[in-house]
Amino acid sequence: MVKIVPTPEWFMGKDVMIEVFSLIVLIIFAVIAYRYYKLNRNRGILYLGSGFGLIALAQLATILTKLVLYYDFGPSEQIGEAIMTSQIMGSIDFFYYAGFFFYHFLTLLGLYIIYRLPREKKSIGDYALILYFILISTFLSKEFFYLFYLTALLILILIVENYVRIYRENHFFNTKILIAAFSILAFSQLIFILSTIDVLFVLGNIIELISYTILLALIIRIWKYGKEKKPHGYNIRYAGNSAGKKRQH
Repeated sequence: MVKIVPTPEWFMGKDVMIEVFSLIVLIIFAVIAYRYYKLNRNRGILYLGSGFGLIALAQLATILTKLVLYYDFGPSEQIGEAIMTSQIMGSIDFFYYAGFFFYHFLTLLGLYIIYRLPREKKSIGDYALILYFILISTFLSKEFFYLFYLTALLILILIVENYVRIYRENHFFNTKILIAAFSILAFSQLIFILSTIDVLFVLGNIIELISYTILLALIIRIWKYGKEKKPHGYNIRYAGNSAGKKRQH
């Protein structure tokens, strides 16, 4: 027997609610980033928004897949169970695996785009190589579920390292908030690696929820202060890779 979703039966549905909240936060952040790009043509913010947008699509893919798994939406006959045997073959199987494939692939791709933001330019060959490793991690996650979480953890560590470096240069509070959100999200991936233990899977979901709650706090902060003439680091661009010196009060 192979468990597609390591969700404890008593936690089924609650994890979907967490993912719906995460989806809403990610969509709002992506929309704000796009609107800022339309006004200022800051490509760094566009890419940051694109990264979060891809992760939002990944969340949508897993939500739709789990709804079918948990609640018998569509042709599925496995009500309330997220378990399938390797002998079952057919269109339903393909839907399940395709859903989680897109969740893994889009999440890793979105995280990679965010990681690449403040870095130097790369060649097409470099991007092709990274895409190859993301695809390998995604496909192998079917047999080795922890490989996806491990890959996400490594990329998130690199993202945190990037933003720590940026914060040392600009000292903007929005950058610090992003560091906190990404650090907690990275910790959740570490917990998920051990998620064969039910309580750790639930803990990972809770920690992930905390990270997106912090991101929501950043969005509220941007909405509240971002239009001030002297933003002092409140604007969305100070959550990105702007490393300029902080304005003096």
